[in-house]
Amino acid sequence: MSSRKLSEQELVRREKAEDLRKLGYDPFGSRYDRDAFANDVKEKYKDVDHDAFDNMDDTVRVAGRIMFIRKMGKASFFSIKDKTGSIQVYISINDVGEDIYTLFKTADIGDIVGVYGKVMKTKTGEVTIKCLEYTPLVKALRPLPEKFHGLTDIEERYRRRYVDLIMNDESKRVAFLRPKIIRSIQNFLDNKGFVEVETPVLSTLLTGAAAKPFITHHNSQDLDMYLRIALELPLKRLLVGGMESVYEIGRVFRNEGMDPKHNPEFTLMELYQAYSDLEGMMDLTEAMFVNIAENVIGKMDYRWYDYDICLKGPWKRISMVDAIKEKTGIDFKKEMTVEEALELAKEHKIEVQEHEHSVGHIINLFFEKYVEETLIQPTFLYGHPVEISPLTKRSKEDSRFVDRFELFIGGREFANAYTELNDPIDQLERFEDQLKEKDLGNDEANDIDMDFVEALEYGMPPAGGIGYGIDRLVMFFTEQDSIRDVILFPTMKPLDK
Repeated sequence: MSSRKLSEQELVRREKAEDLRKLGYDPFGSRYDRDAFANDVKEKYKDVDHDAFDNMDDTVRVAGRIMFIRKMGKASFFSIKDKTGSIQVYISINDVGEDIYTLFKTADIGDIVGVYGKVMKTKTGEVTIKCLEYTPLVKALRPLPEKFHGLTDIEERYRRRYVDLIMNDESKRVAFLRPKIIRSIQNFLDNKGFVEVETPVLSTLLTGAAAKPFITHHNSQDLDMYLRIALELPLKRLLVGGMESVYEIGRVFRNEGMDPKHNPEFTLMELYQAYSDLEGMMDLTEAMFVNIAENVIGKMDYRWYDYDICLKGPWKRISMVDAIKEKTGIDFKKEMTVEEALELAKEHKIEVQEHEHSVGHIINLFFEKYVEETLIQPTFLYGHPVEISPLTKRSKEDSRFVDRFELFIGGREFANAYTELNDPIDQLERFEDQLKEKDLGNDEANDIDMDFVEALEYGMPPAGGIGYGIDRLVMFFTEQDSIRDVILFPTMKPLDK
């Protein structure tokens, strides 16, 4: 415990905790066997008339945190809140006796209590529990924030998520909805013949994505290792091994900044399906999103970042070069030299780094400037340049591009998909090109994974693959603007920073 000075309220609460001990109650509780939850009770009895309760003797045993107290003479009202919501309790000296009623009057907002009682309705029609047994369970030694809507300091909301969940019903709604969304994804994929697997978090190679890693150290092996930045290469090895349709939902770690869209550790899902391709990944993705919308959320229309977005299909499908041409009139389908592309970039005030001196990189820079933020309704954007897609199969129509798409909604990327590269010779050449980029200053370029090349030499079936940012997906379906609102414990700077 720190040596901070306690407030007057905290001192009084500690005295009350000692008083509870003297009365034979453990101020920090023991088992309490409840048989009902607040919202279930309210839902069950909401349509029962007030007078009908006179002929009923339905009792419930509930437990939760006191969120409101209106103390009166010989009878009082209070509300308790459990994981489902709040319910009102009526307590009277005539029902519980003088000693227990006196004990109740020492309770504070924030205390956790158990209540056994009869279900009734007040004259105003509110479902209420008439308390017959009152059990103090846990004495809260700190007072809750005074404003009922929760912490007003946004940083404090994320730093003290436990208080935010107590005070903020919206935070609790999102917290319970997130696992339901993930479970629906798992059920959807399992029903399509996929199997969920686990792959290593620690690796000696930087592979699978373009990102800066976190580096750690394995003491007994005296070995520097990376926390994974992607799930891709181990999952593809499983396709070689014959598992055919696999996915993983797991944490990945990228050593980047923090903002409303990014957290250094986040949840990624990648899946790979043998004998599928880009079109198959588009069809699967659209069906999965619609499945979540219909079966978890119950609607197809969403309001996100001030945009009205509808998930009803069919979703738009457009190539990167066609999308750029729509916005700028420039046709990157035409053959052009690097010098010509650099001149176009200069004319459009696009800064090009040394390792981006290729037509493909410049196409991508044009896309990021002119197109990305305009893709509001669900859009599959395909046909990326080969230079920015080192693990992807080249297009049969034009070898300058690859069979890849990104899903954009609300101007933000939601998924990244490929017709997977399974040619080990081409793959090794791509890895070697990445090393050249690293030498030119691209510290996000991949290492060469020779074991993966060897795996491909045994033969990987033609396949489609895709990665989804689960946090952003949850942000959309819960209509939240910040990734910190969908991660229970986002990365935070220490208070002294």
